[in-house]
Amino acid sequence: MPSESPISPALVAWGNAWLRGHTGLDEAVDQVEAACGPTVAGEVPLRRYLADLRAAGLTELRLALPAPGDPLGLSGPPAFNSAAVDAGEAVIAVLADSCVGLVPEPDVRGSSYVGVRLAVHESGPVRQDLPSLAEAERELSATMRSATEALAGVDGPVQARPGRLEGGELAPGYPGRAHRVAQLAGRLAAVVRLADERGLTSGQIAARGEALRELDRAVRRALVAAHHSIFEPATPDRA
Repeated sequence: MPSESPISPALVAWGNAWLRGHTGLDEAVDQVEAACGPTVAGEVPLRRYLADLRAAGLTELRLALPAPGDPLGLSGPPAFNSAAVDAGEAVIAVLADSCVGLVPEPDVRGSSYVGVRLAVHESGPVRQDLPSLAEAERELSATMRSATEALAGVDGPVQARPGRLEGGELAPGYPGRAHRVAQLAGRLAAVVRLADERGLTSGQIAARGEALRELDRAVRRALVAAHHSIFEPATPDRA
Protein backbone atom coordinates (compact mmCIF):
# COMPACT_ATOMS: atom_id res chain seq x y z
CA MET A 1 0.00 0.00 0.00
CA PRO A 2 1.06 3.63 -0.24
CA SER A 3 3.63 4.92 2.20
CA GLU A 4 2.76 6.99 5.24
CA SER A 5 2.59 10.04 2.98
CA PRO A 6 -0.57 10.26 0.84
CA ILE A 7 1.22 12.61 -1.55
CA SER A 8 0.83 10.61 -4.77
CA PRO A 9 -2.98 10.13 -4.65
CA ALA A 10 -3.45 13.72 -3.48
CA LEU A 11 -1.18 15.14 -6.16
CA VAL A 12 -2.88 13.14 -8.92
CA ALA A 13 -6.41 14.04 -7.78
CA TRP A 14 -5.82 17.76 -7.28
CA GLY A 15 -3.37 18.08 -10.14
CA ASN A 16 -5.86 16.60 -12.60
CA ALA A 17 -8.65 18.78 -11.21
CA TRP A 18 -6.42 21.78 -11.93
CA LEU A 19 -5.50 20.57 -15.41
CA ARG A 20 -9.20 20.06 -16.20
CA GLY A 21 -10.11 23.54 -14.98
CA HIS A 22 -12.05 22.52 -11.86
CA THR A 23 -9.72 24.35 -9.47
CA GLY A 24 -6.78 26.74 -9.57
CA LEU A 25 -3.13 25.86 -9.20
CA ASP A 26 -2.84 27.62 -5.85
CA GLU A 27 -5.76 25.69 -4.35
CA ALA A 28 -4.50 22.39 -5.76
CA VAL A 29 -1.04 22.83 -4.25
CA ASP A 30 -2.51 24.08 -0.96
CA GLN A 31 -4.65 20.94 -0.72
CA VAL A 32 -1.71 18.65 -1.42
CA GLU A 33 0.56 20.38 1.07
CA ALA A 34 -2.17 20.52 3.71
CA ALA A 35 -2.17 16.72 3.65
CA CYS A 36 1.53 16.11 3.12
CA GLY A 37 3.53 19.14 4.22
CA PRO A 38 5.79 21.39 2.14
CA THR A 39 6.64 19.65 -1.12
CA VAL A 40 9.46 20.07 -3.60
CA ALA A 41 10.24 18.24 -6.84
CA GLY A 42 13.99 17.92 -6.88
CA GLU A 43 14.81 21.33 -5.42
CA VAL A 44 11.87 23.21 -6.97
CA PRO A 45 8.75 24.12 -4.95
CA LEU A 46 5.75 22.09 -6.09
CA ARG A 47 3.74 25.11 -7.30
CA ARG A 48 6.50 26.30 -9.61
CA TYR A 49 7.33 22.76 -10.74
CA LEU A 50 3.74 22.07 -11.84
CA ALA A 51 3.54 25.42 -13.62
CA ASP A 52 6.79 24.62 -15.45
CA LEU A 53 5.49 21.18 -16.42
CA ARG A 54 2.32 22.69 -17.83
CA ALA A 55 4.33 25.16 -19.87
CA ALA A 56 6.27 22.14 -21.18
CA GLY A 57 3.05 20.41 -22.29
CA LEU A 58 1.71 18.61 -19.19
CA THR A 59 -1.67 17.05 -20.03
CA GLU A 60 -2.42 14.68 -17.15
CA LEU A 61 -1.10 13.01 -14.00
CA ARG A 62 -1.32 9.25 -13.50
CA LEU A 63 -1.14 7.26 -10.28
CA ALA A 64 1.00 4.18 -9.67
CA LEU A 65 0.50 2.07 -6.53
CA PRO A 66 2.90 -0.84 -7.06
CA ALA A 67 3.84 -3.66 -4.73
CA PRO A 68 6.55 -6.31 -5.04
CA GLY A 69 5.54 -8.55 -7.92
CA ASP A 70 2.74 -6.19 -9.02
CA PRO A 71 4.06 -3.06 -10.78
CA LEU A 72 0.61 -1.46 -10.96
CA GLY A 73 0.77 1.67 -13.12
CA LEU A 74 4.48 1.38 -13.96
CA SER A 75 6.05 0.91 -17.39
CA GLY A 76 9.74 1.39 -16.66
CA PRO A 77 12.53 2.07 -16.87
CA PRO A 78 13.91 -0.22 -14.12
CA ALA A 79 15.34 2.59 -11.97
CA PHE A 80 11.96 4.32 -11.75
CA ASN A 81 10.10 1.05 -11.18
CA SER A 82 12.46 0.05 -8.38
CA ALA A 83 12.16 3.40 -6.60
CA ALA A 84 8.36 3.38 -6.96
CA VAL A 85 8.01 -0.16 -5.61
CA ASP A 86 10.19 0.73 -2.63
CA ALA A 87 8.00 3.78 -1.94
CA GLY A 88 4.74 1.95 -2.70
CA GLU A 89 3.55 4.88 -4.82
CA ALA A 90 4.50 7.23 -7.64
CA VAL A 91 3.09 9.83 -10.01
CA ILE A 92 3.57 9.83 -13.78
CA ALA A 93 3.39 13.28 -15.37
CA VAL A 94 2.33 12.92 -19.01
CA LEU A 95 3.73 15.51 -21.40
CA ALA A 96 3.23 15.79 -25.14
CA ASP A 97 6.25 13.69 -26.09
CA SER A 98 7.55 12.18 -22.84
CA CYS A 99 6.66 11.17 -19.30
CA VAL A 100 8.23 12.11 -15.97
CA GLY A 101 8.11 9.87 -12.91
CA LEU A 102 7.86 11.38 -9.43
CA VAL A 103 8.61 9.24 -6.37
CA PRO A 104 8.04 10.70 -2.89
CA GLU A 105 10.55 10.50 -0.09
CA PRO A 106 10.73 12.26 3.31
CA ASP A 107 12.29 15.71 3.28
CA VAL A 108 13.60 16.39 6.78
CA ARG A 109 15.66 19.49 7.43
CA GLY A 110 16.70 20.00 11.00
CA SER A 111 14.33 19.29 13.87
CA SER A 112 11.29 21.30 12.78
CA TYR A 113 10.96 21.03 8.97
CA VAL A 114 9.27 17.88 7.72
CA GLY A 115 7.98 17.75 4.16
CA VAL A 116 8.07 15.66 1.01
CA ARG A 117 10.66 15.60 -1.75
CA LEU A 118 9.63 14.17 -5.11
CA ALA A 119 12.57 12.44 -6.75
CA VAL A 120 12.37 13.04 -10.50
CA HIS A 121 12.87 10.08 -12.87
CA GLU A 122 12.48 9.29 -16.52
CA SER A 123 9.27 7.29 -17.00
CA GLY A 124 7.89 5.05 -19.70
CA PRO A 125 4.52 5.73 -21.37
CA VAL A 126 1.16 5.39 -19.63
CA ARG A 127 0.09 1.75 -19.38
CA GLN A 128 -3.01 0.85 -21.35
CA ASP A 129 -3.90 -2.31 -19.39
CA LEU A 130 -5.14 -0.57 -16.24
CA PRO A 131 -8.73 -1.23 -15.10
CA SER A 132 -11.62 1.10 -15.76
CA LEU A 133 -13.55 2.43 -12.78
CA ALA A 134 -16.42 -0.02 -13.40
CA GLU A 135 -14.04 -2.99 -13.69
CA ALA A 136 -12.14 -2.03 -10.55
CA GLU A 137 -15.36 -1.48 -8.59
CA ARG A 138 -16.67 -4.94 -9.52
CA GLU A 139 -13.36 -6.54 -8.58
CA LEU A 140 -13.23 -4.69 -5.27
CA SER A 141 -16.76 -5.74 -4.34
CA ALA A 142 -16.12 -9.38 -5.21
CA THR A 143 -12.80 -9.46 -3.38
CA MET A 144 -14.29 -7.77 -0.33
CA ARG A 145 -16.99 -10.47 -0.14
CA SER A 146 -14.51 -13.34 -0.51
CA ALA A 147 -12.11 -11.76 1.98
CA THR A 148 -14.94 -11.36 4.50
CA GLU A 149 -15.80 -15.04 4.13
CA ALA A 150 -12.16 -16.08 4.48
CA LEU A 151 -11.63 -13.95 7.57
CA ALA A 152 -14.93 -14.82 9.22
CA GLY A 153 -13.59 -18.16 10.45
CA VAL A 154 -10.37 -16.71 11.82
CA ASP A 155 -10.36 -15.72 15.47
CA GLY A 156 -9.30 -12.15 16.17
CA PRO A 157 -10.99 -10.48 13.19
CA VAL A 158 -9.36 -7.66 11.32
CA GLN A 159 -9.57 -4.37 13.16
CA ALA A 160 -9.18 -0.94 11.58
CA ARG A 161 -8.33 1.94 13.88
CA PRO A 162 -9.98 5.27 13.02
CA GLY A 163 -7.77 7.71 11.16
CA ARG A 164 -7.23 9.30 7.79
CA LEU A 165 -8.09 7.46 4.64
CA GLU A 166 -5.27 5.88 2.67
CA GLY A 167 -5.53 7.84 -0.56
CA GLY A 168 -9.33 7.69 -0.62
CA GLU A 169 -10.13 11.38 -1.12
CA LEU A 170 -10.58 12.91 -4.56
CA ALA A 171 -10.94 16.48 -5.80
CA PRO A 172 -13.58 18.54 -7.65
CA GLY A 173 -14.37 17.32 -11.15
CA TYR A 174 -14.39 13.60 -10.38
CA PRO A 175 -17.66 11.68 -10.86
CA GLY A 176 -19.68 10.69 -7.80
CA ARG A 177 -19.04 7.01 -8.45
CA ALA A 178 -15.30 7.61 -8.31
CA HIS A 179 -15.64 9.35 -4.94
CA ARG A 180 -17.59 6.38 -3.56
CA VAL A 181 -15.13 3.81 -4.87
CA ALA A 182 -12.12 5.78 -3.64
CA GLN A 183 -13.59 6.23 -0.17
CA LEU A 184 -14.40 2.53 0.16
CA ALA A 185 -10.95 1.59 -1.12
CA GLY A 186 -9.37 4.04 1.32
CA ARG A 187 -11.16 2.47 4.26
CA LEU A 188 -10.25 -1.03 3.14
CA ALA A 189 -6.63 0.07 2.69
CA ALA A 190 -6.61 0.97 6.37
CA VAL A 191 -7.93 -2.51 7.16
CA VAL A 192 -5.12 -4.08 5.17
CA ARG A 193 -2.50 -1.85 6.79
CA LEU A 194 -3.72 -2.22 10.36
CA ALA A 195 -4.79 -5.86 10.41
CA ASP A 196 -3.79 -7.28 13.77
CA GLU A 197 -2.41 -10.82 13.69
CA ARG A 198 -1.59 -11.12 17.38
CA GLY A 199 -2.62 -14.35 19.01
CA LEU A 200 -3.24 -16.31 15.79
CA THR A 201 -1.86 -19.71 14.92
CA SER A 202 0.39 -20.09 11.89
CA GLY A 203 -2.52 -21.60 9.94
CA GLN A 204 -4.79 -18.68 10.83
CA ILE A 205 -2.11 -16.20 9.83
CA ALA A 206 -1.69 -17.96 6.47
CA ALA A 207 -5.44 -17.89 5.80
CA ARG A 208 -5.71 -14.25 6.73
CA GLY A 209 -2.58 -13.32 4.81
CA GLU A 210 -3.87 -14.69 1.51
CA ALA A 211 -7.21 -12.90 1.93
CA LEU A 212 -5.48 -9.64 2.78
CA ARG A 213 -3.09 -9.90 -0.18
CA GLU A 214 -6.03 -10.29 -2.55
CA LEU A 215 -7.82 -7.39 -0.86
CA ASP A 216 -4.69 -5.25 -1.07
CA ARG A 217 -4.43 -5.86 -4.82
CA ALA A 218 -8.08 -4.99 -5.39
CA VAL A 219 -7.80 -1.87 -3.23
CA ARG A 220 -4.79 -0.58 -5.13
CA ARG A 221 -6.47 -1.21 -8.48
CA ALA A 222 -9.62 0.58 -7.29
CA LEU A 223 -7.66 3.60 -6.09
CA VAL A 224 -5.75 3.85 -9.38
CA ALA A 225 -8.96 3.52 -11.40
CA ALA A 226 -10.76 6.13 -9.29
CA HIS A 227 -7.92 8.62 -9.71
CA HIS A 228 -7.88 8.06 -13.48
CA SER A 229 -11.66 8.19 -13.91
CA ILE A 230 -11.60 11.92 -14.62
CA PHE A 231 -10.32 10.95 -18.10
CA GLU A 232 -13.04 8.37 -18.82
CA PRO A 233 -15.93 9.31 -21.11
CA ALA A 234 -19.01 10.38 -19.18
CA THR A 235 -21.64 7.63 -18.80
CA PRO A 236 -24.90 7.53 -16.80
CA ASP A 237 -23.46 5.17 -14.16
CA ARG A 238 -20.67 7.65 -13.38
CA ALA A 239 -23.06 10.00 -11.58
